[in-house]
Amino acid sequence: MSNLLLQLHEDLRFREGLSACMNCGVCTALCPAASYFEYDPRHICQIVQTGDEADLESLLKGDEIWQCGQCLSCKARCPRGNVPGYVIQALRKLSQLKGFFMYSEEGRKQLRIKRAIGHSILTTGYCVHPRLVDPAVHPEQGPVWAWAFEHGAELYKLCGSAFYDAQEGGLRKIPQDVLNELGSIFYETGAFKLWEAIEGEEVKTKNKQER
Repeated sequence: MSNLLLQLHEDLRFREGLSACMNCGVCTALCPAASYFEYDPRHICQIVQTGDEADLESLLKGDEIWQCGQCLSCKARCPRGNVPGYVIQALRKLSQLKGFFMYSEEGRKQLRIKRAIGHSILTTGYCVHPRLVDPAVHPEQGPVWAWAFEHGAELYKLCGSAFYDAQEGGLRKIPQDVLNELGSIFYETGAFKLWEAIEGEEVKTKNKQER
C-alpha cells in the first residue's frame, strides 16, 4: 500500500466512504458538478482503489477534488454504499496537509476561503457578514453591492435587521463568550492546525518565488 493511501486510511471519512467501488458510474451520472466541470467521482474512486502513489499525488495536486459541491447525492444512490463525497473530503484534507493544494488553481482558493469565511466566523459569528464583503476585494459583486455596502447600516435596518447591534434580530452582534466558544471548537477539532498548514504553504511558495 502506498504511503499516501496509508495516510488516507487514517481519515475516518475515507474508511467510511470507500469500501467496495465497482466503477458502475452511478455517482458520476447523478452528480451535479459532473454536469458542469471535468469532474468524475467514479474516476477518483478508481484512482484511490488502485493505490498508485504517482496517480494519487497527481490527484492531490489537481483541480478535480476541489470541484465537488458536497451535496452527497452520491451517498443516496451508490449500490455498494460508497460515499465519494466523503472520499473527496479526506483527499482535500490530505492535499492541504501535504501542501499539494498550492499546485492547483482551484486548490489555492482555500487560502481565500480560510481568510474570508474562516475569519468571519471567529470575529462575527457568521460565515459571511456584509461588513466583510468589501467591494474593493470583491468587484464581481457589482455596483449594486457597492452601494449596499456603503449604506448597509441604514439599508439592513429598514429590513428589520439589527446589523451588528447588541439587540435581537438578524445580523445581531454575537456576544464575545459565544465567539470564544466557537474558537474553542476550532481548536479542539484541529481547524487551527489545518489553517497553519495552509498559510505555511503560502509562505513557502512566496519564498521560492523570491529566490
